[in-house]
Amino acid sequence: MATAGAARPGLVAALGELGVHAVTLVGDFALFAARAFAWLARRRPAPGTLLPSFYLVGVRSVPVIAVTGTFIGMVMAVQMFSQFNIMGLATRLGSMINITVVRELGPVLAATMLAGRVGSAMAAELATMKVTEQLDALACLGAHPIHHLVVPRLLACTLLIPLLTILADFMGIMGGALICTRIYGVEAHFYWQHAQSYVTMWDVSMGLTKSVFFGMAIALISCHRGMNSQAGAEGVGRAATESFVASFIAILVLDFFLGMFLINLHDYFLAPGQTRSLVH
Repeated sequence: MATAGAARPGLVAALGELGVHAVTLVGDFALFAARAFAWLARRRPAPGTLLPSFYLVGVRSVPVIAVTGTFIGMVMAVQMFSQFNIMGLATRLGSMINITVVRELGPVLAATMLAGRVGSAMAAELATMKVTEQLDALACLGAHPIHHLVVPRLLACTLLIPLLTILADFMGIMGGALICTRIYGVEAHFYWQHAQSYVTMWDVSMGLTKSVFFGMAIALISCHRGMNSQAGAEGVGRAATESFVASFIAILVLDFFLGMFLINLHDYFLAPGQTRSLVH
């Protein structure tokens, strides 16, 4: 009994310490994000810091985004064809593949690839700069680290991830169409006709809106973890890992809440009795 009673306060203390740490981390991240947006509104970043970030985030991410989008569309076609063919809806495959890619898989997978390829690199780079005291040297020279390092990366991720999402959507649509029309023999005319009548500009706008928030979250989380890393090589590696894990969780959470909000917003403005169905 004495042992159980002694263990119980220790457990409560550990949970309390964990809660305090979580609240402190969230508060510190909120202040960091507020400072980044304040610097973004106050002064434009120098072209010498902005263009390399655009190249790193945009140009270097094109191959992995294109390959990922293509195979996602192809995998969806392979998995869905048998069920749709049994129901006699093979020509409707384009509707389901395209709307799934445009609404969900395109933005989420583009953001996930960006978090893994760019976010981890940004966190590791800033963590190395902190360990080697380059951030302190930058501040001594009169350049604020958030304005000089964080704002260009935030702009690059926010502005370029919608373009990468469009690329992922296009490659996913083309990959699904290739498998359906060339491998499974679905009539191309009806495939594209049903896809065009089912997918609307709202669906495309919904995916692009999500991608903007995903890009903001990736940049802020990666820069925050990098600039608050622990000392040593282990701290740098941990910052890169934590940035990807936290970014991936943030992408899923934002996807859920933004999806609910945008779908309810669409249903609110939708004319009464107007619905969208696979079978007209």
